[in-house]
This record gives sequence, structure tokens and C-alpha cells, in this order.
Amino acid sequence: MISLRGAALSYGDRVLWRDLDLDVRPGEFLAVLGPNGSGKTSLLRVLLGRQRLTAGTLSVLGHAPDRGSSDIGYVPQQKSLPGYTVLRARDLVRLGLDGHRWGPGRAGAAGRRRVDEALAMVGATAYADVPVGRLSGGEQQRVRIAQALVTDPRILLCDEPLLSLDPHHQRSVTELVDRRRRSADTAVVFVTHEINPVLGMVDRVLYLARGGFRIGPPEKVMTSASLSRLYGTQVDVVRVRGRVVVVGAPDEGADGTAHSHSDGQPDGPAAEHRGGPHGDGPP
Repeated sequence: MISLRGAALSYGDRVLWRDLDLDVRPGEFLAVLGPNGSGKTSLLRVLLGRQRLTAGTLSVLGHAPDRGSSDIGYVPQQKSLPGYTVLRARDLVRLGLDGHRWGPGRAGAAGRRRVDEALAMVGATAYADVPVGRLSGGEQQRVRIAQALVTDPRILLCDEPLLSLDPHHQRSVTELVDRRRRSADTAVVFVTHEINPVLGMVDRVLYLARGGFRIGPPEKVMTSASLSRLYGTQVDVVRVRGRVVVVGAPDEGADGTAHSHSDGQPDGPAAEHRGGPHGDGPP
């Protein structure tokens, strides 16, 4: 579904990652982890065809990535919409079908049926006609997932879909994604700052940091030895009651430099990391 060979991405002299060889199979759940500024969101932008690699090659479904491809569903970072937003939940999902076109949307019963099916798939039928601004964060995220699934994509890219969600809604969102990939053999690339909600679902982890990476099953990547080699300093991975806690992993900005994401937002410093793979918060 996705194939990267010798892939590298850099901004000027700053290398986010290099020499990345990666194949993502149908139905695979790949979690992408790493500190702020390590290039997680940038990787999704590359897969979407919105950003070019600095070096190497990329094939998505057998060819170069196409912008606006209906074969790729995209769930952006969670951003709550203001209460005065009048766009209904079904309208937001409909944009996944024809939001890239000028003029009236795709006409006829077929388009409406696909929207209704997508809403039902994520359990959002009850608030299909409610303005999005009046929905809770968890409800809004369900609608965004419905928007990403309305074209029946073969690949689903998720950018920090669990940010700002409580544990209950984190669980419901991850279960939706996991159910989709199992039922439709959809490949999932899931960027997250918190490994624990998806720990029992992921097949492999891609951990980006300090211009390098580690890739493999969670039990091989999320270890003290593996992350210590990646960071070049002592990092301790502790498992407490089934949860993974990483202590001592420096943030990309720990040297005092304010590094930035591709969206230009500054990263914050990190100290001790608890409750997730590295403890970096929302950008």
C-alpha cells in the first residue's frame, strides 16, 4: 500500500529522518511516535502528496501520491470548532465526497446514502443534523473519521486523532479505526503522542527522533535499549499495569533551540515523560 525507499526529509540543515525504508501492508496498523518536531506530521504530508521528500522514493498504491485521492482518507489533528459553527455533522462528512469541487455538491440519493452510511459506521447518526459546533470533542472526532471514510479509502492517515480527548473517547476513536482496518483491510498510519490507547491494536511502531528512527513490533521498539540507542542517551522504558512509561527521552528542542513543526508552531521543552511514549503535548 505504501513503500518508501531511502527516504529522507529535512528543512535546511536540519534532518528530520533519513534512510527510511518502509512498507505498509493492507490491513496493517502502524503507529508513528516521537517527540515534537521529529517529523511525524511531515511524514503524513509526504504521503498525501503535499510535501516532497528530500531524498529517496515513495510509492502509494503503486504510484506517486495524488493530492485529493479518494483512496486515501485523512483525519486531521483535533481542533474543536466554535459553538456558533452552523455546519451540520452530515455537511462536514459530505465535504469528504465533494468538498474539493466548486458549485453544488454531488447530487442524488447515492451521495446522501454514502454520507448516512459513513455516519452510521462511526455511531454518529443520532447527531447527523446537529451543528458541529454544538458537538463534544469526541463527537466531532467521530464525524471527522466518518468524513475520512466516506470515500471507502484503502489507506487511512490519522494525525494525532486522540488529542484533547478523555480516555473514554480515546478508546472509542481507536476502536473505530481498528474495526475499519479489520473489516475492510484498510492500511492505517496513526500518528500519536500517546501509545497506550492503541498499544493492543498496533502491528508495528515507527519511532522518529534525532534524525533517525526505529521500526518494528511495539515490544521490540519500546524498550530501554532501543530508545537509548536512538536518542544517544539513557532512556528508561517502564511497564506499569500494562501501560508504557518512557522516562528521560529528550525533546527535539531540549538543546534550547525552538524547533518547529511543518505548520510553524514551536515545540516545547521536555523533561521527564510519563503516561505516553514521550510525554510531548499538543503543539
